[in-house]
Amino acid sequence: MQIRIGRSSVLLLLPLFVSVCASPPRGIVILCAGDSLTAKAYPHFLQRLLNADGIAARVTNHGVSGNNSAEYLAYLHDPVRDEALQWERPDIILLQLGTNDVRMDGDSLPTEKFVANMRLILDEFKSFISRTAEPSRIVLATIPPIPADTPFPFSAESSRRVVDEINPAIRALAREYGLPFVDNYGVFIDRPDLLPGVHPTRDGFRLLAKNWYETVKKIITERK
Repeated sequence: MQIRIGRSSVLLLLPLFVSVCASPPRGIVILCAGDSLTAKAYPHFLQRLLNADGIAARVTNHGVSGNNSAEYLAYLHDPVRDEALQWERPDIILLQLGTNDVRMDGDSLPTEKFVANMRLILDEFKSFISRTAEPSRIVLATIPPIPADTPFPFSAESSRRVVDEINPAIRALAREYGLPFVDNYGVFIDRPDLLPGVHPTRDGFRLLAKNWYETVKKIITERK
């Protein structure tokens, strides 16, 4: 039995055939890596900023609350998780770690160990390939201030280490690896009201997202 389809029917069906067979366009993939300062909120607000500017992008949140640099390195080295993260093929990776390394409990790490862990984390992310078969772009950021009166497991010594040790080490790593750099410390110096403790307020997380966004948008513009 033969079924005849007229020319007009073919023309009507053609758009449906094309829409089914064509791959839907995908936007920029941005992977956010870090501790609770990432896990809690800023990727959500970053996604909103991208949407508001009409930029097709998908922001994924891979912050792990409570992690210091050693714990996040172990998180990345889990074989199943590493494969899943690489499968996302992120175009941009936003990395901010160090706050939990200056705690006053068992999570505290000397700055030399923090730097060694960060090098291994950066080397791991350098192996990631984007959807365009190019290496993922990594952006490194300083950590926000820790108010001196923040309760245990932080202290005034934690505040000092952020200024004198951790953030200088992060800046040095950005120079060493030739990475774009975001100053998430300086953004709160003029707005201490948005950082009552280790974690910003809701508006503070919005400010953090906006600070990231300025560099992210520049990278996206350069890609066009």
